[in-house]
Amino acid sequence: MESNALFELGMDLEARVAEDANSVAEPRSTTQKEENVSTAAAGVYADDRLDHFIQKEGIHCAGAHLIIDLYDAERLDDLPHVEQALRTCVEEAGATLLHIHLHPFEPTGVSGVAVLAESHISVHTWPEAGYAAFDVFMCGDAQPEKCVAVLENAFNPGKTAVSELLRGREVAHQLSKPHTLEAAE
Repeated sequence: MESNALFELGMDLEARVAEDANSVAEPRSTTQKEENVSTAAAGVYADDRLDHFIQKEGIHCAGAHLIIDLYDAERLDDLPHVEQALRTCVEEAGATLLHIHLHPFEPTGVSGVAVLAESHISVHTWPEAGYAAFDVFMCGDAQPEKCVAVLENAFNPGKTAVSELLRGREVAHQLSKPHTLEAAE
């Protein structure tokens, strides 16, 4: 089961069986490629990409990254509940879910990630302390701020602290204009 979970995350560390004794075994990869070639891969950055940079508070950036801390929260060890909260966050934010992987810890706690077309949501919980740490990073038209209310409704915290980082400020201006990429040699 652990091997299957690692495989789903693209982290299967077992090597493929070599076809003959003289071959070198290679690690398996579950890396997925998108069916359609993006304009970036074609060598041109365009404003109509689905993962486009955003304009927020007058700043052109890759996306908004919310650091959400929940204190005195409930149900932090309930794996199905944590998963449903992540799925509701994705839906409410208008994001596209690609994959969710959650891992329960013994005796308590949950860590995991929802991989999104727009980036990710990660979670780490400490039920014994009533504390949960969520990172919500989204670009494009997604609205990560909607996740705050979803998480508060799901976990009923006594206190919520939210910090926001606008990611990719340094490169956003370079990508806002169409240009071609230099071919790698």
